[in-house]
Amino acid sequence: MRRIVSINLAVLAGVFVAIAAQAQDKVPLQTQLPKPLFVGTPVPLNVPNLEPPMKGKRPDFYVPAGTVNLAKNKKITASDNSPVVGTLDLVNDGDKAGDEGSWVELGPGKQWVQIDLAKTANIYAILVWHFHSQARVYRDVVVQVSDDATFKSGVTTIFNNDFKNDLSLGAGKDLNYVETYQGKLIDAKGVKGRYVRLYSNGNTTNKLNDYIEVEVWGKPAA
Repeated sequence: MRRIVSINLAVLAGVFVAIAAQAQDKVPLQTQLPKPLFVGTPVPLNVPNLEPPMKGKRPDFYVPAGTVNLAKNKKITASDNSPVVGTLDLVNDGDKAGDEGSWVELGPGKQWVQIDLAKTANIYAILVWHFHSQARVYRDVVVQVSDDATFKSGVTTIFNNDFKNDLSLGAGKDLNYVETYQGKLIDAKGVKGRYVRLYSNGNTTNKLNDYIEVEVWGKPAA
Protein backbone atom coordinates (compact mmCIF):
# COMPACT_ATOMS: atom_id res chain seq x y z
CA MET A 1 0.00 0.00 0.00
CA ARG A 2 2.83 2.40 0.91
CA ARG A 3 4.52 1.63 -2.38
CA ILE A 4 1.32 2.44 -4.33
CA VAL A 5 0.96 5.73 -2.45
CA SER A 6 4.60 6.59 -3.16
CA ILE A 7 4.14 5.85 -6.86
CA ASN A 8 0.97 7.97 -7.00
CA LEU A 9 2.72 10.85 -5.26
CA ALA A 10 5.61 10.60 -7.72
CA VAL A 11 3.19 10.68 -10.66
CA LEU A 12 1.41 13.73 -9.22
CA ALA A 13 4.72 15.46 -8.61
CA GLY A 14 5.67 14.86 -12.24
CA VAL A 15 2.36 16.30 -13.42
CA PHE A 16 2.82 19.42 -11.29
CA VAL A 17 6.35 19.89 -12.61
CA ALA A 18 5.09 19.58 -16.19
CA ILE A 19 2.31 22.10 -15.55
CA ALA A 20 4.75 24.52 -13.93
CA ALA A 21 7.15 24.18 -16.86
CA GLN A 22 4.34 24.82 -19.32
CA ALA A 23 3.19 27.86 -17.34
CA GLN A 24 6.70 29.31 -17.46
CA ASP A 25 6.50 29.31 -21.26
CA LYS A 26 3.35 31.45 -21.19
CA VAL A 27 2.99 35.18 -20.69
CA PRO A 28 0.01 37.52 -20.28
CA LEU A 29 -1.37 38.80 -23.57
CA GLN A 30 -0.42 42.48 -23.81
CA THR A 31 -2.59 44.83 -25.86
CA GLN A 32 -3.26 48.55 -25.68
CA LEU A 33 -6.85 49.38 -24.75
CA PRO A 34 -8.66 52.50 -26.01
CA LYS A 35 -10.21 54.95 -23.59
CA PRO A 36 -13.76 54.20 -22.37
CA LEU A 37 -16.35 56.25 -24.24
CA PHE A 38 -19.47 55.82 -22.16
CA VAL A 39 -19.95 56.04 -18.41
CA GLY A 40 -22.76 55.32 -16.00
CA THR A 41 -25.31 52.53 -16.14
CA PRO A 42 -26.24 51.41 -19.66
CA VAL A 43 -29.90 51.09 -20.60
CA PRO A 44 -30.97 47.47 -19.93
CA LEU A 45 -30.92 45.40 -23.10
CA ASN A 46 -33.66 42.86 -23.76
CA VAL A 47 -31.34 40.20 -25.13
CA PRO A 48 -31.53 36.48 -24.31
CA ASN A 49 -28.47 34.45 -23.35
CA LEU A 50 -26.60 37.57 -22.23
CA GLU A 51 -23.40 37.09 -20.25
CA PRO A 52 -23.02 39.03 -16.98
CA PRO A 53 -21.28 42.40 -17.39
CA MET A 54 -17.54 42.42 -16.79
CA LYS A 55 -16.56 44.03 -13.50
CA GLY A 56 -13.30 45.89 -13.69
CA LYS A 57 -10.35 44.85 -15.79
CA ARG A 58 -10.45 41.56 -17.68
CA PRO A 59 -8.32 38.87 -15.99
CA ASP A 60 -4.96 38.18 -17.60
CA PHE A 61 -5.12 35.76 -20.53
CA TYR A 62 -1.97 33.71 -21.02
CA VAL A 63 -0.45 32.89 -24.41
CA PRO A 64 2.82 31.22 -25.43
CA ALA A 65 5.87 33.46 -25.29
CA GLY A 66 6.53 35.05 -28.67
CA THR A 67 2.84 35.40 -29.55
CA VAL A 68 2.15 38.53 -31.62
CA ASN A 69 -0.76 40.23 -33.36
CA LEU A 70 -0.63 38.63 -36.80
CA ALA A 71 -3.58 40.58 -38.19
CA LYS A 72 -2.23 44.13 -38.28
CA ASN A 73 -2.28 45.62 -41.78
CA LYS A 74 -2.96 42.25 -43.42
CA LYS A 75 -5.34 41.93 -46.37
CA ILE A 76 -9.03 42.37 -45.49
CA THR A 77 -11.99 41.21 -47.56
CA ALA A 78 -15.69 41.33 -46.74
CA SER A 79 -19.14 40.28 -47.85
CA ASP A 80 -19.94 43.97 -48.42
CA ASN A 81 -17.59 45.52 -50.96
CA SER A 82 -19.14 48.98 -50.55
CA PRO A 83 -19.23 49.74 -46.81
CA VAL A 84 -21.79 52.25 -45.57
CA VAL A 85 -19.07 54.04 -43.60
CA GLY A 86 -15.29 53.83 -43.75
CA THR A 87 -12.96 51.42 -45.52
CA LEU A 88 -11.96 47.82 -44.83
CA ASP A 89 -8.40 48.70 -43.86
CA LEU A 90 -9.79 50.23 -40.64
CA VAL A 91 -10.44 46.69 -39.38
CA ASN A 92 -6.78 46.08 -38.57
CA ASP A 93 -5.01 49.45 -38.68
CA GLY A 94 -4.24 49.46 -34.95
CA ASP A 95 -6.73 52.24 -34.11
CA LYS A 96 -9.17 50.98 -31.46
CA ALA A 97 -10.67 54.34 -30.52
CA GLY A 98 -14.42 54.55 -30.89
CA ASP A 99 -14.35 58.07 -32.28
CA GLU A 100 -15.87 59.03 -35.63
CA GLY A 101 -13.70 57.74 -38.46
CA SER A 102 -12.29 54.79 -36.54
CA TRP A 103 -14.63 52.09 -37.81
CA VAL A 104 -15.98 50.49 -40.95
CA GLU A 105 -19.71 49.87 -41.17
CA LEU A 106 -21.08 47.11 -43.38
CA GLY A 107 -24.63 46.94 -44.65
CA PRO A 108 -27.63 45.42 -42.87
CA GLY A 109 -28.21 41.75 -42.18
CA LYS A 110 -25.71 38.90 -42.34
CA GLN A 111 -22.22 40.19 -43.12
CA TRP A 112 -18.62 39.10 -42.58
CA VAL A 113 -15.07 40.41 -42.66
CA GLN A 114 -12.08 38.17 -43.35
CA ILE A 115 -8.40 38.54 -42.53
CA ASP A 116 -5.68 36.82 -44.57
CA LEU A 117 -2.76 36.20 -42.20
CA ALA A 118 -0.55 35.51 -45.27
CA LYS A 119 0.56 32.13 -43.92
CA THR A 120 -0.80 29.38 -41.69
CA ALA A 121 -0.47 30.14 -37.99
CA ASN A 122 -1.30 28.75 -34.59
CA ILE A 123 -3.90 31.15 -33.22
CA TYR A 124 -4.30 31.55 -29.47
CA ALA A 125 -6.64 34.52 -29.06
CA ILE A 126 -8.78 36.88 -31.11
CA LEU A 127 -9.81 40.31 -29.85
CA VAL A 128 -12.75 42.08 -31.48
CA TRP A 129 -14.03 45.62 -31.08
CA HIS A 130 -17.29 46.18 -32.96
CA PHE A 131 -18.40 49.49 -31.42
CA HIS A 132 -17.85 50.74 -27.89
CA SER A 133 -19.17 54.29 -27.63
CA GLN A 134 -22.56 52.82 -26.76
CA ALA A 135 -23.66 49.69 -24.93
CA ARG A 136 -24.67 47.41 -27.78
CA VAL A 137 -25.00 43.71 -28.42
CA TYR A 138 -24.08 42.49 -31.90
CA ARG A 139 -26.26 39.62 -33.02
CA ASP A 140 -25.18 36.21 -34.30
CA VAL A 141 -21.45 36.68 -33.79
CA VAL A 142 -19.55 33.76 -35.29
CA VAL A 143 -15.76 33.50 -35.66
CA GLN A 144 -14.19 30.81 -37.84
CA VAL A 145 -10.67 29.82 -38.92
CA SER A 146 -9.63 27.93 -42.05
CA ASP A 147 -6.83 27.37 -44.55
CA ASP A 148 -9.46 27.67 -47.29
CA ALA A 149 -10.14 31.28 -48.33
CA THR A 150 -13.69 30.35 -49.38
CA PHE A 151 -14.46 28.67 -46.04
CA LYS A 152 -15.98 25.67 -47.78
CA SER A 153 -13.65 23.12 -46.19
CA GLY A 154 -11.45 22.66 -43.15
CA VAL A 155 -13.42 25.21 -41.11
CA THR A 156 -13.07 25.45 -37.33
CA THR A 157 -15.60 27.55 -35.41
CA ILE A 158 -14.07 29.10 -32.29
CA PHE A 159 -17.01 31.30 -31.24
CA ASN A 160 -20.72 31.13 -32.04
CA ASN A 161 -23.59 32.84 -30.21
CA ASP A 162 -26.07 32.39 -33.08
CA PHE A 163 -28.26 30.15 -30.94
CA LYS A 164 -31.15 30.23 -33.46
CA ASN A 165 -28.88 29.34 -36.39
CA ASP A 166 -29.95 32.47 -38.30
CA LEU A 167 -26.70 32.38 -40.29
CA SER A 168 -27.10 28.69 -41.23
CA LEU A 169 -23.64 27.93 -39.85
CA GLY A 170 -24.93 25.79 -37.00
CA ALA A 171 -26.55 26.74 -33.71
CA GLY A 172 -24.09 28.18 -31.21
CA LYS A 173 -23.88 27.92 -27.44
CA ASP A 174 -21.70 30.94 -26.63
CA LEU A 175 -23.32 33.87 -24.85
CA ASN A 176 -24.29 37.24 -26.23
CA TYR A 177 -22.21 40.08 -24.77
CA VAL A 178 -22.28 43.86 -24.43
CA GLU A 179 -19.61 45.77 -26.33
CA THR A 180 -17.04 47.61 -24.20
CA TYR A 181 -13.72 49.39 -24.72
CA GLN A 182 -11.96 46.19 -23.58
CA GLY A 183 -13.18 44.32 -26.66
CA LYS A 184 -14.25 40.68 -26.76
CA LEU A 185 -11.44 38.20 -26.15
CA ILE A 186 -12.01 34.79 -27.74
CA ASP A 187 -9.88 31.83 -26.73
CA ALA A 188 -8.75 30.24 -30.00
CA LYS A 189 -6.97 27.36 -28.21
CA GLY A 190 -4.07 27.23 -30.68
CA VAL A 191 -6.24 26.44 -33.71
CA LYS A 192 -4.27 26.34 -36.95
CA GLY A 193 -5.27 28.31 -40.02
CA ARG A 194 -4.46 31.16 -42.41
CA TYR A 195 -7.82 32.90 -42.71
CA VAL A 196 -10.04 34.32 -39.97
CA ARG A 197 -13.66 35.17 -40.78
CA LEU A 198 -15.97 37.09 -38.43
CA TYR A 199 -19.74 37.18 -38.94
CA SER A 200 -22.44 39.38 -37.42
CA ASN A 201 -26.07 40.16 -38.15
CA GLY A 202 -26.88 43.68 -37.01
CA ASN A 203 -27.08 44.88 -33.42
CA THR A 204 -29.47 46.10 -30.76
CA THR A 205 -29.34 49.69 -32.06
CA ASN A 206 -29.66 49.11 -35.80
CA LYS A 207 -29.27 46.47 -38.50
CA LEU A 208 -25.73 47.46 -39.52
CA ASN A 209 -22.43 45.73 -38.77
CA ASP A 210 -19.49 47.70 -37.41
CA TYR A 211 -15.82 46.82 -36.89
CA ILE A 212 -13.38 49.09 -35.11
CA GLU A 213 -10.52 46.62 -34.79
CA VAL A 214 -9.69 42.92 -34.90
CA GLU A 215 -6.50 41.44 -33.46
CA VAL A 216 -5.39 37.87 -34.12
CA TRP A 217 -2.79 36.72 -31.62
CA GLY A 218 -0.65 33.76 -32.59
CA LYS A 219 2.61 32.45 -34.04
CA PRO A 220 3.42 31.26 -37.56
CA ALA A 221 3.00 27.50 -37.74
CA ALA A 222 6.20 25.47 -37.85
